[in-house]
Amino acid sequence: MRRALLPLLLAAALLGGCSTPEPEPEPAPAPAGGAAALPGPVPADLALRPAPGTAPAAPAFTGALTDGTPFAAAELWAQRPVVLTFFSSWCTTCASSQAALSELARSYRDRVVFVGVAGADQADEVQDYLRAHRVEYPVVLDDQQTIWRSYAVREPPAVVLVAKGGALLRGWPGGLDAPTLDRRLRELVLADQQ
Repeated sequence: MRRALLPLLLAAALLGGCSTPEPEPEPAPAPAGGAAALPGPVPADLALRPAPGTAPAAPAFTGALTDGTPFAAAELWAQRPVVLTFFSSWCTTCASSQAALSELARSYRDRVVFVGVAGADQADEVQDYLRAHRVEYPVVLDDQQTIWRSYAVREPPAVVLVAKGGALLRGWPGGLDAPTLDRRLRELVLADQQ
């Protein structure tokens, strides 16, 4: 009887010792452009040049960030200036200027908020674009191009500058280069804040 049990015990020991635990699945990366990209608190010493009294109000909009978080633009520009960047993942002009825009967004972090508005695009392609170009600011998905139409954007890229309080300062159809945008932001954010 012992002899009959020996092969069974040996087989059980071998099978038990040979099994390897299944690897833990790697967690999916958090969507780029989601709530984690929203700005921190407004710096206490933020000093801004006031917007001209003749500037029209920027069209307020709501939407969802790439991770589904509800977003209201007016909540951001109530406290600080906002740069809206209208883009699509398939836009080669957008891609060629994105690294400079992302760097500018990092340098003005919390003082001026950059917000991407992705239109005429698919959510997974937007994610690929955001990761490939290291976009670290919040991005609103504008599937129906409702936000685009409210800002008269026909095709990407376009950049819009909104002052604290929601005054529409300037828009650039076709986008603009980072040095020009930096110069405009330096005019808005007083020099001692740089």
